[in-house]
Amino acid sequence: MPTNNEHLAELYANPLEWVKLRGMGALAERMGIEMVTFDQEQAVATMPALGNTQPVGLIHGGAYVVLGESLGSMHANLLAGPGKLAVGVDINATHTRSVRSGTVTGTCVPVHVGRSLAVHEIVVTDEEGRRCSTIRITNAIIDQR
Repeated sequence: MPTNNEHLAELYANPLEWVKLRGMGALAERMGIEMVTFDQEQAVATMPALGNTQPVGLIHGGAYVVLGESLGSMHANLLAGPGKLAVGVDINATHTRSVRSGTVTGTCVPVHVGRSLAVHEIVVTDEEGRRCSTIRITNAIIDQR
């Protein structure tokens, strides 16, 4: 089994490949979230409407939040660096457009990354590039145990 340092070397050498090999977790996989871009500058993933709707057929607001938290937490962990772990402490979302079908795309960029906190904004857009949700997540950066 690879050591933690070997995992970190692999992560920093090719972050997108590392995410694809590691996976995004059971919930993200169940929701059909797929990472498209994952590097130091941003994280981008897609999510289908199918299977992620609420009773009236629109993408559930919580699904947008799962997409945002998946992107923001994973990106904060990349930026936290060796020996550190990023854990979510706050998340909020404003939904501005409804989607019934197709795929949405979440684009996550850091707003602030310091020694103890990382703040990311995730913009979720529909297939026409229209903003559907804006999510902000704050992660605490702690020593990995």
